[in-house]
Amino acid sequence: MIALGLPPRAPLTVLCLGAHADDIEIGCGGTLLLLAGRPRVTVHWVVFSGAGVREREARRSAARVLRGARARHVRVERFRDGFFPYDGAAVKEVFEDLKASVNPDVVFTHAGHDAHQDHRLVSELTWNTFRDHYILEYEVAKYDGDLGRPNVFVPLPAAVRRRKLRLLLSGFPSQRRKRWFTAATFDGLMRLRGVECAAPEGYAEAFYGRKVLWRPGGGS
Repeated sequence: MIALGLPPRAPLTVLCLGAHADDIEIGCGGTLLLLAGRPRVTVHWVVFSGAGVREREARRSAARVLRGARARHVRVERFRDGFFPYDGAAVKEVFEDLKASVNPDVVFTHAGHDAHQDHRLVSELTWNTFRDHYILEYEVAKYDGDLGRPNVFVPLPAAVRRRKLRLLLSGFPSQRRKRWFTAATFDGLMRLRGVECAAPEGYAEAFYGRKVLWRPGGGS
């Protein structure tokens, strides 16, 4: 496949949006591990639902994933899990605050077709707020069977793939009782996406890029 990339040494500001603690790590944890290893990277990490144990897990996990980043800013809101559409105005206020304070080069958010109502609202408000930005929608496997056909792939080296799995399984002990929260689930999806993009080491994360502006003479 022909690859398009970000300038390797330019300053990079990344905004990561997740409805719940662990969403960001599941959807794009491997990609963030790669980005955090670049020089001059600043990451803004926002989780919209987290209190008590879940907030502590979210903050600790973000710190571990972003250990190599030049700067990281972690924000955890406390909206009620499963009720985001009914708190829509308050959730939008958070986005308006982010718009005023962060000018990201790349935004990671939930897929717009995600069956979870909280995920869909975060995706919708991402596009309403960051209309002129490079947005990549990540996927979260679940019971609903809402996986689609992504069009952006990030191949993962074996060491990064293994580290993502370790961080997920050790970082969220409150979720281990859930039947889907297993290494096999996360590894299986990365393997499937690796097959689809012919990843050199067989594994990848995948995203939905609705709009990409490409300048053939001046980078992408």
